[in-house]
Amino acid sequence: MRRRSNRRDANRFENAGRLAAAIAQHPRESVAIFMSTAAVFAILINALFLQKGPHPAPIFATRVLLQNEAAMPPRAHSAPTAPATDHALQARVQLITNIQRELTRKGFYDGPADGIWGAKTDAAARDFVQAGGSKIGAEASDALLRAVMASASKTAVSTAATPGPAAADPIAKLIAPSKRVASIQRALSDFGDGQIKVTGNFEPDTKVTIEKFERDHHLPVTGQMSDRVVRELAAMTGRPLE
Repeated sequence: MRRRSNRRDANRFENAGRLAAAIAQHPRESVAIFMSTAAVFAILINALFLQKGPHPAPIFATRVLLQNEAAMPPRAHSAPTAPATDHALQARVQLITNIQRELTRKGFYDGPADGIWGAKTDAAARDFVQAGGSKIGAEASDALLRAVMASASKTAVSTAATPGPAAADPIAKLIAPSKRVASIQRALSDFGDGQIKVTGNFEPDTKVTIEKFERDHHLPVTGQMSDRVVRELAAMTGRPLE
């Protein structure tokens, strides 16, 4: 046993001598190898044992981190807050309610003011637009509300839209048959010297007959139904002609 131990010690001394001889022959290369080996060990020790947190480019933890990230559930996107949506909905409900109330006041709508634009409200809005001849659309809008508020009631709108009797035509009134002319023509036909038709219109043969009557009764010849001609004829018939 002692011999084997001696041999091992001899081998160690021999290897150490060879290493020393190699270092002595190549001092620069030996120093470079030593420094490189020391730097590698220093980097490994720093990366594995001296870092408190995860290394920016971890050596062994890369696959584990990726697996952990893959196993993590995706972040749920927070639902957008809806105060703006609720405010817009409330504003529309209030607008429709106001339109329904105004349509009710004006006689176009007889349903509840519930803020719901249903078939009955739509029909009332269309009825209002058609009755007033407005160019605005029959849908819930501020323009429709203002138009209903500024308009008259349904009865007043219908009365204004109904055409009244046509104004009397003055020309037609002049050429229409006259009771006075008809009475004078009848008196001339009965007590004058000419036979004329009783039409109520002052025609050429009526004028000629009056001229003849004026000459026969020594009156100024005018051919017109003057007050003097009317008085003479009334005296002859014994009754007023007008």
